[in-house]
Amino acid sequence: MTSSETSPTPQPAPGDRRRWFALAIVMTAAFMDLVDVTIVNIAIPSIQREAGASFSQIQWITAGYALAFAAGLITGGRLGDIHGRKRLFLLGIGGFTIASALCGFAANPEMLVASRILQGAMAALMVPQVLSIVHATFPAHERGKVFGLFGAVVGLGAVTGPLLGALLTEWNLFGLEWRPIFLINLPVGIAGLILGSRYITESKAPKALKLDLVGVALVTLGLLMLLYPLTRGRELGWPLWGYVSMAGALVVLAVLVAYERRKAGRDGSPLVELSLFKVKSFAAGIAVQTVFGVALGIFFLVWTMYMQFGLGWSPLKAGLTGIPFSIAVSVAAGMSVQALVPRFGRKVLQAGALVMALGVLLYIWESDHYGLSIAPWQMALPLIVMGVGMGLIVAPLTDAILSEVPREHSGSASGLINTVQQMGNALGLGLVSVVFFGVIDDQLAEAAQRPAVGAAFADGFQYALGWVAAVMAVIFLLMFALPKRPAQHVEGAAEEPSPAPEKEPVLVP
Repeated sequence: MTSSETSPTPQPAPGDRRRWFALAIVMTAAFMDLVDVTIVNIAIPSIQREAGASFSQIQWITAGYALAFAAGLITGGRLGDIHGRKRLFLLGIGGFTIASALCGFAANPEMLVASRILQGAMAALMVPQVLSIVHATFPAHERGKVFGLFGAVVGLGAVTGPLLGALLTEWNLFGLEWRPIFLINLPVGIAGLILGSRYITESKAPKALKLDLVGVALVTLGLLMLLYPLTRGRELGWPLWGYVSMAGALVVLAVLVAYERRKAGRDGSPLVELSLFKVKSFAAGIAVQTVFGVALGIFFLVWTMYMQFGLGWSPLKAGLTGIPFSIAVSVAAGMSVQALVPRFGRKVLQAGALVMALGVLLYIWESDHYGLSIAPWQMALPLIVMGVGMGLIVAPLTDAILSEVPREHSGSASGLINTVQQMGNALGLGLVSVVFFGVIDDQLAEAAQRPAVGAAFADGFQYALGWVAAVMAVIFLLMFALPKRPAQHVEGAAEEPSPAPEKEPVLVP
């Protein structure tokens, strides 16, 4: 996230009400970003039908946002440290609002993909400032209450996003089809821009790290060389250049490691703090976070298309179906942090991986057993089981990863955690071409009637979920490298590690 959580600017006096207005503004922006991510998933089939987008373009509408966000997250935090968090927050929310307008008025799928990438880049400027502004605005004794409010915002966004997306798509306001899911950001963004300029107090870090634009360029290039062939390869018949590009991505990432090692020795401000990977729990935790992002990137896109393309459900019906999942995630997340992890430690996260895998397997069985006649209430049980498993993981995972990280590196580590989560999500969305579309292509080519199309999507859904279950088993094994107890119980652990940037909610549909 940022190199420093302290600010040279004096904090507002305890009686200053302006800080609560500032909190409401940054929380609203965080809520807007969270809802924007979740709202798009439910509208994807409508976008595909009305805008005439190909399936690879559909993947890029979601993966492009995640990739741009991941590539700019750490740099966005550092820009706030250097030039002022208020300034970068206002720049980010203004750019996010403009990008939302461009998405809403996109004339073709190519413009929509480009606008979504711009949206992700602007979110990378806006989102890292949220917790930095909170740290600079509120004294330590009030932050517990503030983070509790933030948790409530996360839970509300988890439920609101898919339902709001379903309603806006179903209502077809002014004949705009899916476009209101983006245009709804305009009044919120404009209000945030006006009020933020008035109520947010400016702050900077006294010793901010320098920018590493070369590192950002290498990360972005490496991921594009990997993701572009994955998303386009199926449509183009898997050409040779695609395999060359994916192999070249490994070379670029190797160059990145060498460059970051040199930069760390030269000025101490690399994009990726490589010394962190010497900490066993951090290295394993980053692997868990990345692979978890891959699994969720696969699941949420495939799940949406299964319900709407495969089963022929309306966006509203699909959106309502996901509510039990979102509620289960929120409830389990609260229980895991407050009651379970302090007592059972790492076993809670491992149990979460197994419970989520169980829910996935149960979903596969139900999809096969009930076929195309499956009802939303029949999906509730596997979704609740999956939600409980996810909740047991997402809330305590960041603390587990940071527990043995030295305090002076906790900010860099937090930013890296969220960055790799988004990279994993983008990679998962790219892999949908392999684990889902690759399965249904032949069947769709022969399908002339609704049941045949539905069966193809159901088969692809079950196959993709099999991969998700396997990934959860891998995550369970990786978790053995995490510390057995929470951070506060590990001797010599980083005290009061900086909280991770608030992008965890993107995991929730």
